[in-house]
Amino acid sequence: MTHIDDLARLGTSTWLDDLSRERLDSGNLRELLDTKSIVGVTTNPAIFAAAMSSGNSYDTDIAALKEKSATADEAVYSLAIDDVRNACDVFTEIYEKSGGRDGRVSIEVDPRISADAEATLEQARELWAKVARPNLMIKIPATDGSLPAISDALAEGISVNVTLIFSVERYAQVIAAYKEGIKRAAAAGKEVSTIHSVASFFVSRLDTEVDKRLELTGSDEALALRGKAGVANAQRAYALFRKEFKEGGEDLPADANPQRPLWASTGVKNPDYPATLYVSELAGPETVNTMPEKTIDAVLEQGNLHGDTLTDSAAQAEQVWSQLEAVGIDFADVFAVLEKEGVDKFVDAWEALLASLTDRLA
Repeated sequence: MTHIDDLARLGTSTWLDDLSRERLDSGNLRELLDTKSIVGVTTNPAIFAAAMSSGNSYDTDIAALKEKSATADEAVYSLAIDDVRNACDVFTEIYEKSGGRDGRVSIEVDPRISADAEATLEQARELWAKVARPNLMIKIPATDGSLPAISDALAEGISVNVTLIFSVERYAQVIAAYKEGIKRAAAAGKEVSTIHSVASFFVSRLDTEVDKRLELTGSDEALALRGKAGVANAQRAYALFRKEFKEGGEDLPADANPQRPLWASTGVKNPDYPATLYVSELAGPETVNTMPEKTIDAVLEQGNLHGDTLTDSAAQAEQVWSQLEAVGIDFADVFAVLEKEGVDKFVDAWEALLASLTDRLA
């Protein structure tokens, strides 16, 4: 038994925030499952850019794609789909034992189409069909342009990982999109018990942006609030989750699954903060924490868990939020900046990967 198992007993599933051909071919992913209690995997454009742009694990497949005159876009998704399909197979047993809650592997739609709901839905369908594994999740960003695609994908029976959520206000829109999609699926005769979704809240990036603003303010009151925005924001989101799914879930079909909150970006950016900050302070029922391996190792080594830190956290979180607003933090601006940066970073990573593969295919 490990501290990750202790975290699971509190209700938080641990998913690895990384995937590569090397992890699959070496057996490392299976080893993490067996020895570190990992029960899922998430990917994003930056992860695939790092995996495919280094080493030689993909050389044979790239050579075969070159013979077929594949474009860079075709090559990226061919390689990614193979990796995700194989990872899904690694986690099949966990998927079955957990009733579909865990054993999940996520693949993201092209970040360049985040403003186009129709294109996003079309690619979600394509990825769902090509991976062809029930434990797949399609990552769709929670942007204004993509919100309708979330409902549409769910209505067609596609499990969705809604990503790039920063604000509770946006999260409320994501919940509404989820509920609409599930109701439409039920009305169409879909077996909604097989449709799962998570809502991925980005945590450490909020602290990075808010801390920068607190340091510019420079008062003792402001500086004392550094490192508190990310946890408080996630705890506020969890309060909304409980309200919508535990206290107000009667508006969903009886066999529908709650859309679990997922804590993303949980590796600390500030080395002065405890490495397990966004794990120990966000542990509680019906949640997922997707961590880089460095954070997983820190949890395994240090633990630092102190029970359920979510269920009764709402009042304290609101107090911290009020204090942050009182020292001048403009959260509407913060969230606008973070969402744009989040999309831009994934687009930049994707375009760098395409450029790299274009060179290799040439």
